[in-house]
Amino acid sequence: MHGMKPEYIILHHSLTADGQTVSWDAIRRYHTQKLGWRDIGYHFGIEQIGEGYEILLGRMMNEVGAHCRQRAMNRRSLGICFVGNFDIVPPPAEQWDMGLKLVRCLMNVFDIPRENVRGHREFAPYKSCPGKRFSMELFRWQLSHSDAG
Repeated sequence: MHGMKPEYIILHHSLTADGQTVSWDAIRRYHTQKLGWRDIGYHFGIEQIGEGYEILLGRMMNEVGAHCRQRAMNRRSLGICFVGNFDIVPPPAEQWDMGLKLVRCLMNVFDIPRENVRGHREFAPYKSCPGKRFSMELFRWQLSHSDAG
């Protein structure tokens, strides 16, 4: 494998309304069939499946992603996609909390500092990722201030 050692974690949203079905597969199909990539561009997705939220695996963690071209971030970061459109509504609490849990784990495993957890919009100002209603400041703050059971 490429042996990528991530220094950043970059958050995205899918801009699709989420429902009771898995649209992770739809994102993967779009990335592989329409864009011609070898796999989905993200390393993880957090999506509502049935009644709850699940963390879904995309690319392997040591594989270069295809989620943030700017500043060579595909080679330097893990990409996490919150499935939903958070320009319109804030992410549901359960999805947000699962994101905190996943990001805390990855920070711990790869020794990534909190200030290196970024929204895609912090590298690509023309994007709103992970959504206008998704506060990166609050998310970063909560990474080290709350670790509910």
